[in-house]
Amino acid sequence: MTKTIVPKGYTSLLGAYKTQTAIGLIKRSFEEQLTYRMDLKRVSAPLFVADDSGLNDNLSGVERPVRFDVPALEVSGEVVHSLAKWKRMALFDYDFRVGNGLYTDMNAIRRDEVLDNLHSIYVDQWDWERVISREDRSIDYLKDVVKTLVHCIHATLEQVKLKYPEVTTELDCEVSFITSQELLDLYPELDSKAREEAYVKEHHTTFILQIGEKLRHGKPHDFRAPDYDDWALNGDLIFWHEPLQCAMELSSMGIRVDSDAMTQQLIKANAEDRKVFSFHQKVIQDELPLTIGGGLGQSRMCMLLLGKAHIGEVQVSLWDKETLDACEGHINLL
Repeated sequence: MTKTIVPKGYTSLLGAYKTQTAIGLIKRSFEEQLTYRMDLKRVSAPLFVADDSGLNDNLSGVERPVRFDVPALEVSGEVVHSLAKWKRMALFDYDFRVGNGLYTDMNAIRRDEVLDNLHSIYVDQWDWERVISREDRSIDYLKDVVKTLVHCIHATLEQVKLKYPEVTTELDCEVSFITSQELLDLYPELDSKAREEAYVKEHHTTFILQIGEKLRHGKPHDFRAPDYDDWALNGDLIFWHEPLQCAMELSSMGIRVDSDAMTQQLIKANAEDRKVFSFHQKVIQDELPLTIGGGLGQSRMCMLLLGKAHIGEVQVSLWDKETLDACEGHINLL
């Protein structure tokens, strides 16, 4: 069975040239929204970190980072999987204060990714992080930030539709919040991805709360690294993608671990060996600021807003023969 879906009768709303200019508009407009609504400042970010720094995102723990040697430094580097931990260190190093934060372009290579309409080995996202107070470490604060981000995305779509009337995408600005345990209780017979599909089909803009902790049936909804998100205060922002008739995760985000959450989650994940890293010691000793942060996929947002059927229509990557054959004559891969 092919992993590449070509929707029946699919035609791109924009040709190749207009698609390229629309991608530029989306990126500029969304960054303006982030700056204005979230009080975030753009900073430069690393493409790679030292492999012994403890700063790389471990994702679910099985993905292999791209490593390379650096003879001049006698160390090895790793292409980042995300900047989840680096951003918090940057807020500390750059002396950001409560209520403001940073965003940056993050580019990564995920060599073990399974290729399909939504997945590529090339990842590009806006990584953002904001300093918060102790009082902000709550579900209500997290929900308010999610709603703000959804408004940023919707405002960006309106800018696109003003310039390109051919774009007919509609997004629901009302966010439906549900915990991963509530989702399991609602669909106990389905696996986690099928639960997401079923719920998001009915609630087109959804935020699934509390991902990483084991649920009552003994498994987590999805895996999360134990050393950046607080599993009780995080989640995934998911939209219904009309052309593919599927749920599309656009962002994973959350309030970050404090000392207690870091310690408990490292134990639960059998990852206490990470305590030797400088980042982890700074969190445990309360030296780093309390923060909230996440990543929003740039290509996925372009795909969603422009009604594209394949992520290869909005980014340049490498594709296998099955993907190329399935898209031939139907989907224009860049």
